[in-house]
Amino acid sequence: MATRNEVRFILNGEDQAIRDVGASDTLLDFLRIDRRLTGTKEGCAEGDCGACTVLVGRLTPQGLRYDTVNACIRFLASVDGCHVVTIEHLRGPEGGLHPVQEAMVALHGSQCGFCTPGIVMSLYALWMATATPSVTEIERALQGNLCRCTGYEPIVKAAQAASAGKGQSQDPLNLERNTITKRLSDLRDGARVEVAKGEDRAILPADTADLAKVLEENPEGTIVAGATDVGLWVTKFLRPISPAIHIGHLEELHEIAEDDAAITLGAGVTYSEAALTLIMTWPHLLEYWDRIAGWQVRNMGTIGGNIANGSPIGDTPPALIALDATITLRKGGETRELPLERFFIDYGKQDRAEGEFVERIRIPKPAAGQLHAAYKISKRRDEDISSVAAAFRLTVEDGTITEARIAFGGMAATPKRAAKAEAALTGQSFDEATMMKAAATLPEDFAPLSDWRASAEYRMRAAQNLFRRFWYEKGTDEAVRLETA
Repeated sequence: MATRNEVRFILNGEDQAIRDVGASDTLLDFLRIDRRLTGTKEGCAEGDCGACTVLVGRLTPQGLRYDTVNACIRFLASVDGCHVVTIEHLRGPEGGLHPVQEAMVALHGSQCGFCTPGIVMSLYALWMATATPSVTEIERALQGNLCRCTGYEPIVKAAQAASAGKGQSQDPLNLERNTITKRLSDLRDGARVEVAKGEDRAILPADTADLAKVLEENPEGTIVAGATDVGLWVTKFLRPISPAIHIGHLEELHEIAEDDAAITLGAGVTYSEAALTLIMTWPHLLEYWDRIAGWQVRNMGTIGGNIANGSPIGDTPPALIALDATITLRKGGETRELPLERFFIDYGKQDRAEGEFVERIRIPKPAAGQLHAAYKISKRRDEDISSVAAAFRLTVEDGTITEARIAFGGMAATPKRAAKAEAALTGQSFDEATMMKAAATLPEDFAPLSDWRASAEYRMRAAQNLFRRFWYEKGTDEAVRLETA
């Protein structure tokens, strides 16, 4: 296996080849300190405010794809083989302000200006991807950008004005697309990348088989997919993560496969990559998916990572457990399958051996008679951690509940099914009284804790109320007919 000891990528228009890269080095620090590209700002250092937003382009089987990402929690080593675009690279047809920047100026979309470069980068990505975005699409693109002083109304109007002006075909990213694609292709050499700064090491395996080998060689290593969690270990807790073993670049882990029985996601599939496929099969996930963090985090964060970190408040495990998902774990050349609900053993403890990693997630397709829902309760509507997450899957035949799968996050030390509530529903008439009797059994399933997100009493009351909400949304004859048809 060939090994390369430098990270190679394109920064705006210039090739970069850097050997002195540590596991904890962030893209933001590299941009601001090493390259003096200070238009990209440092704000929250946790991927919440969006002031550090840049675009990262990478080659996919479908072609060159650009995503907005948070540079503050994106590790420098992970941009190997990518095109990093900062605010300094934007320009209009005559070399002046970009149309998005001009619209922000004309419609007074900026006051103090600290957040503005990140907002412009998010609107730029939207402008490139969607010719005539709706207000909902604009607001979705801005979920990960915090503006404290201007207010979002002029920013939304600026996005609309920029889209009305068109001009995408003459944008440098489109004009240079073929050239950038070739330059990125030329950077691909099939080698494992190993870089370090002293004892602080980062490794990018050549492929999934090499990943298995690297983990056997470095069982103490930290697996880094999107870094939306691990990034905070570094920026907030100053926690060492060496050797950091990056997997976000591995194409095999970004694969999405579909057959008549199930949809299978590679563990490296991001929330954004999975969205269309999952929502087309399970429409109830549309609103829920948009409640997961902001656009930048959805572009970075992976479903496999959200599972593997074992968080009791992870957004995807409750929804996937309710859908009866299974995961494939791999160690070396050996694999094993496990129902997702059995992966979580206790707080901070999962059924994963040393050197083993989550390789893929399999989700059975819905069967006749099933009703689905997924809910997230949080202090803020957008870009917030769950206080309670819940997912329901009930099978109803001739007015009787023949099967129930209900999973909660935020109610216990792990994502967990509501076994007593499920038993109370199974075999009973599908009506409001049955749903509320099942809700009354939740204290037998869960003893939630109080913390800064919510009190134990609030969590229990909110969780019980979701049973009534499910009935109000799904309990009419028309709702049952439409969803189970």
